[in-house]
Amino acid sequence: MPLIMITNDDGVDAPGLRILAEALGTLGRAIIIAPERDNSAASHSLTMRRPLRVREISADVYAIDGTPADCVMVGIKKVLPARPDLVASGINPGANLGDDINYSGTVSAAREGTLLEIPSLAVSLATANGEPCLYPVAARQALILAAELLERGMPPNTLFNVNVPNRPAVEILGRRYTRQGRRLYDNAIQETFDPWGQRHYWIGGGTPRWSKEPETDVQAVQAGYVSVTPLHLDMTNHQVLQGLLAK
Repeated sequence: MPLIMITNDDGVDAPGLRILAEALGTLGRAIIIAPERDNSAASHSLTMRRPLRVREISADVYAIDGTPADCVMVGIKKVLPARPDLVASGINPGANLGDDINYSGTVSAAREGTLLEIPSLAVSLATANGEPCLYPVAARQALILAAELLERGMPPNTLFNVNVPNRPAVEILGRRYTRQGRRLYDNAIQETFDPWGQRHYWIGGGTPRWSKEPETDVQAVQAGYVSVTPLHLDMTNHQVLQGLLAK
C-alpha cells in the first residue's frame, strides 16, 4: 500500500488539507503532517533557531510548530513509519501561478519533498476573492494525477505545481502542461500609521497584472484548464551559462 504524506501551508485545520487527504487516502495510507498554524507565503524557510515540537492530533494526523518545509523534512526523517511514495501539498485556497511560486509555502513543501527525492506535487485552487472554494473539484484532479505519478514515477529533480480553476467539474476543460508565467502586483505595499503617528508598511493585496503569454500556467487557468507545471530544482539559466562559457 503506498504511503502518502499530506501537508500544506495553511495549517493543520485547513479544510483543503483534510479534503486532499481523504481523496488521496483512496490510493494508500495518507498521513497528514502540517504546520500548527497558517504559514502562507513562508516560501522555503526552515526553523533553525529554536526546537520544533511534533504534536499528534489523531490517528495519522500530526501538527508541527514550524514551516511547511520543516514539516516535510521532519515528517519524512522522523515521524513517518517509512519513506513516503508521494508528498502532496495543498489544497491551497488561491492560485499559485507565475511569480507567486517563489513565495508559496504550498509549492515549497513539494519542493522540499523533491529535494528528499520523493515524487511531490503542490495543489492550489484558483479562487477569486470572496467566492466559495470548490475543494472537491481540485481534490479529484489531484487524485487523478497522483494515481498517474504512483504508477509511472516522476522525472528526477522535478515537482508538479498544479492549479485548478475554481469552477464546477463539468466546466473544467481538461489538463494542460504549462510553463511558469508572470504575475506581478501594483500597489502591493500599504502604508499605515499607528495611533502614535508612527509609519508602518503592510505587504499584501494590490492589483495583479497577469501575463498574456501563451502556454503558461496563468493562461491555462484563465481559459478553464487545469495547469500542471513541471518545476525543476536546478535554477541555472543554462542558455546564459553556455554563452558565458563560450566567451
